[in-house]
Amino acid sequence: MDEKNLELIFKNEQGRTVRITLPSPVEPVDSAAVDEAMDLILAENIFLSSGGDWVEKVGARVVSRTVEEIPINVE
Repeated sequence: MDEKNLELIFKNEQGRTVRITLPSPVEPVDSAAVDEAMDLILAENIFLSSGGDWVEKVGARVVSRTVEEIPINVE
């Protein structure tokens, strides 16, 4: 099974990286919409981290992970 997440990556006031992870993004990902959403997140200042407000966009990426279930006997 292939799992995908969209990660939105920001920096906070202390320069630390913070992320929002969104499962199962619609593909292909619309980079303009992602950029606009990230701008809105910063403008509305709705998230807080231990390092202060989020102040800068760093990037966005789709992360893929393959999960293979192994059959076992469960009693």
